[in-house]
Amino acid sequence: MRNVMKILDNNFFATENAKFPEKTNTIKFLSVRSVFSVANFFLFFALSCAFAFAQETGGVKGKVRTTKGDGISGVQIIARQKGEDIKSASSDSDGKFVLSGLKPGLYNLVFNKNGYSSGVRYNVEVEKKKINDLGERLTLSIDQGTLILVKGSVFDQNGRSVYGAKVEIEKISSDGSTRKIGSGLTSQSGEFTFRQPDQAAKFRVIASMKGVSASKEISVDSAGIYRLAITLNLEN
Repeated sequence: MRNVMKILDNNFFATENAKFPEKTNTIKFLSVRSVFSVANFFLFFALSCAFAFAQETGGVKGKVRTTKGDGISGVQIIARQKGEDIKSASSDSDGKFVLSGLKPGLYNLVFNKNGYSSGVRYNVEVEKKKINDLGERLTLSIDQGTLILVKGSVFDQNGRSVYGAKVEIEKISSDGSTRKIGSGLTSQSGEFTFRQPDQAAKFRVIASMKGVSASKEISVDSAGIYRLAITLNLEN
């Protein structure tokens, strides 16, 4: 009994390794297999929880477009509940989006993109295992505060407003070449407006009516309203 106690106190592991090497290998093998078993268990458990969560959630989808009907890409769609942002997604090149993984309930959807006014869709319902299709009724208008607005008026030689005059705008490049970027007709008050992105540029505006034309150039440097007036020498 005294010898056994001595072995246990001092040389238990060494004695086990020396006398039963195959047992040590078995113990190591069982230890590695146990580790993998535990890891597999937790992996299976995590996947099961994720699958169960997915089965209990829903979502929304739709298309964000301009007032003209064109899809808007890169719009951030945020699902908000009780003032807290829950989840977000972005619209694709066609303006379409899918926002999934939401718990059933009512959400406010917030739509944001630079250059456009923010939009909100209130009390959108999300149901379990369903994707609520909002269709193509989600529109964003252009934020005037992020654009260059070229506004002007067309007058005749007597200072009267010219209604229905054709107005074109060209962009002048640094090498002097021009490219037409827009056109329209003056209103009853002889006015016109062109909208351009917020960037420094030089434009030429051309007004014409009854074979008579005149033009003016204008340089812009940042978002804002730029005004000009054009006079047409029309025959009485």
